Amino acid sequence: MTIWVDADACPGAVREIVLKASRRTGMPVVMVANRDMPEPKAANASFVRVSAGAEVADHYIADHVATSNLVVTADVPLAAQVVERGALAISPRGEEYTAESVRQQLSMRDFMESMRGAGLAGGGPAPESQRDRQAFANALDRWLARQTGPND
Repeated sequence: MTIWVDADACPGAVREIVLKASRRTGMPVVMVANRDMPEPKAANASFVRVSAGAEVADHYIADHVATSNLVVTADVPLAAQVVERGALAISPRGEEYTAESVRQQLSMRDFMESMRGAGLAGGGPAPESQRDRQAFANALDRWLARQTGPND
């Protein structure tokens, strides 16, 4: 079991929540990014720097994820690949991606991309809030509880 973090766009507060959970549980964490980042400060955490380029970190995670793993990402196409491989993906806002929800999000993403291309929509997601961070921490704790079970 490993927690993979798509660290390029992951908020620092969410990365820190993951590292605190790793320190508490001993769960291995791999942060993947295509830019330099500080080494994660947890005994079971590591950092993989991939080459620059669009989706290089996503491809690395998708190629290495196993069914018992968790991936933290806001990237819907990566989440779709993770779910397809039988692993769990959650967003930095605590939303658990399912096969159905990821299909809907991909459709909405494509629609909004075409709207932005036509100049009919702008902007991006709302800034991350304390409520989002709490929802993420709760989703992470639920996953960790399922991994360790009641007798561990």
